[in-house]
Amino acid sequence: MYREFYGLKELPFALTPDPRFIYFTPSHTEVMANLHYGIESGKGLVVVTGEVGTGKTTILRWMMQRLDRTVLVAYVFNPRLTVPEFYQHITTLFNVKEWETKSELLIALGRTLESRHSRGLRTVLIIDEAQGLTPYVLEEIRLLSNFESDTAKQLQIVLTGQPELRDVLNDPDLRQLKQRVALRCEIKALPNVEETERYITSRLLVAGADRTDIFSPGAIDYIFRCSEGIPRQINNLCDNAMLSGYAAGESIIGRSIIEEVADQFDMLPRNDRGRQMGEEREAPARIFTAAGRAELWAAGTGAAQQTENASSSLAMHEEAEQRAGAAGTDEVSAAFRRSGLMGDR
Repeated sequence: MYREFYGLKELPFALTPDPRFIYFTPSHTEVMANLHYGIESGKGLVVVTGEVGTGKTTILRWMMQRLDRTVLVAYVFNPRLTVPEFYQHITTLFNVKEWETKSELLIALGRTLESRHSRGLRTVLIIDEAQGLTPYVLEEIRLLSNFESDTAKQLQIVLTGQPELRDVLNDPDLRQLKQRVALRCEIKALPNVEETERYITSRLLVAGADRTDIFSPGAIDYIFRCSEGIPRQINNLCDNAMLSGYAAGESIIGRSIIEEVADQFDMLPRNDRGRQMGEEREAPARIFTAAGRAELWAAGTGAAQQTENASSSLAMHEEAEQRAGAAGTDEVSAAFRRSGLMGDR
C-alpha cells in the first residue's frame, strides 16, 4: 500500500527470511566464516545460536543459495519429529531409497556418504530450531556423526537454534554429543543506533528506495530502543510505521509514529511503559513538603549566615590581637567568648 508513496519497488521490511535483504554485521560475518570453514574442512558438527529474530534462518538460506552444486544439502526446519520421522525425512532429502529397517537405512546412507566423500563432494545436514529436538533425535544425530573417514567427517551437521540450545547441549546425558561439537558461533543483535540506521538504510536500498531518509534520526533512535537491536522486531516496527505514515500522509516518519506502533505491539522500552505517547518524563517527586523545604532552606541559610558572622568576627579578633599585642590577648579572647560569636579555640 505504501510502496509508491515512499518510492519503493517492493516491501523492504517483510518478516520472511529473504536472503536478498541480508545485512552482515560483524557477528553475521563470523558465523558465515565458521560455516564455510566447518563444511569445507569436514569438521563435522557446527552449532550456531542466536536470539529469536536475529537472522539465523536468513543466513542459512543465504548460504544454501550460494553453495556449489556439488554440495548436497538436507535442510530440516521442523524439529518436532520422532526418530522414525527424522530418518524418513533426511533419507528423502538425501535421495536414499530402498530401505525398510533402520539397519538397511544406515547401510544405504553410509554408502551414499562414502561414495560422495570419495569423490571429494560434501554432504550437509542443516537442522533449524534445533533447541526443539528431543534427546532421542539428538542421540541419533550424534551417531550420524560417526560416518567418517580417517581424516574427515563424511556428513557435515549444522545445528542452529535459540540460546536455549546451549542448555540442551549441556545436559549431562548429551555430553557425548557436546564433545563432538567442532565449532560454535553466535549471531548477535545490532549493537547500537548507528548499526540500526545502516540496517534500515540497507533494506530500503535493496527495496529500490529513491531516498533513505524516510525515518528521522529520532525515529531510528527509538526503533533501536524498542527493538533492542533485533532485526525481526526492527522490521515489524518499520513496516507498520510506514503503513501509519502513509495513512497520515507523512513523508518523513518521526518518533511519534514509532511510539504509537511500539505501543500497539507491546514493544515500548521498559522505562517508557505506562506513559502516554509523546508525554515527557516528569522530574522525580519531591520528598519534602513545601513547609519542610522552607524550613530546611532557612536552616541552611542561617547556618551559612552563622558561618559568615563567625568568619568575620574571627578576622576582627585576629586584627584586635595584633593591635593589642601579647599583653591584651587574653582579654580580647575572653570578650569574644562571652559574646558567643566564637567557640573555644
